Amino acid sequence: MIIVLKPQSTKQMVDNFVDSLQKNYDVKVNEWVGTQSTVLGLIGDTSAIDIDYISAQDIVESVKRVQEPYKKANRKFHPDDTVITLPGGQKIGDGSLSLIAGPCSVESERQIVEIAKSVKDSGAQFLRGGAFKPRTSPYAFQGLKAEGLELLREARKVTGLPIVTEIMRVSHIPLFEDVDIIQVGARNMQNFELLKELGRLDKPILLKRGLSSTIEELLMSAEYIMAGGNEKVILCERGIRTYETYTRNTLDISAVPILKKLSHLPVIVDPSHASGISWLVEPLALAAVAAGADGLIIEVHNDPQHALSDGAQSLTPEQFDQVAKHVNAAAKAFGRKVG
Repeated sequence: MIIVLKPQSTKQMVDNFVDSLQKNYDVKVNEWVGTQSTVLGLIGDTSAIDIDYISAQDIVESVKRVQEPYKKANRKFHPDDTVITLPGGQKIGDGSLSLIAGPCSVESERQIVEIAKSVKDSGAQFLRGGAFKPRTSPYAFQGLKAEGLELLREARKVTGLPIVTEIMRVSHIPLFEDVDIIQVGARNMQNFELLKELGRLDKPILLKRGLSSTIEELLMSAEYIMAGGNEKVILCERGIRTYETYTRNTLDISAVPILKKLSHLPVIVDPSHASGISWLVEPLALAAVAAGADGLIIEVHNDPQHALSDGAQSLTPEQFDQVAKHVNAAAKAFGRKVG
């Protein structure tokens, strides 16, 4: 249930009203203070609450029931966009376009540092790189694991770029203590025990949509993290599995405006995994900008032909530089800036 309070309501009036709601009903009340009004989100069994009675209170402007199962991720509970701010001042969701770039897998110190320097020079504000790699084949390269995390930290030390890397299991959480943004991959989107533990952290979580997951299922996974107390969630559309076989996945570009309408959380797009083809990355990235995405996460490798994973979809540093310029121009055409 959503209760919108009148603009002239004082803090004392709001506090007294919230206390009465929690005392008389078995609900938890989340309070959101906006520029124009205060919104109360009631979570729990609201069936016993008389809407007419609540509407009649002097402090109340409007009341409505929320049918969607996701509450904390719901824009009705939080009308303004959520902005994720990192300690270094980088922001995601503030109206600008964020660029996250780097290799699928960290392979060596030289490789990750060189790529980090190049993508930073091209305008990327974040460095991505896989240390733990979930692979379809058990014989494929599984990542350097803890060593890969250390190499990412070294690249951050050299370039100053915050690092984004994927976690695969709960027991790995201590290793990610100083990772700037923890990524939950498509295969782990419904690893609910992992999501619950990430909900205990005070750290941004980049949540990728599952290969065959609906938009509501993605939002419910975000709800698991937010229900634990961590509201720093970034949603990622990375393509879904359809009957089309030309591309690795099918980019659901409509998911971007839908998610922006349903939720207040930032939405980014991964055109690399969506296509699996390097030459498709740029047009899909431009489409994501036009659709209103808050950012892009793009795979870049200094030698894609010899990459240990996902070389076919990786851009060279030179190609990424061109894509970044075109994306920048597109963002400006829509009245936005990069970074």
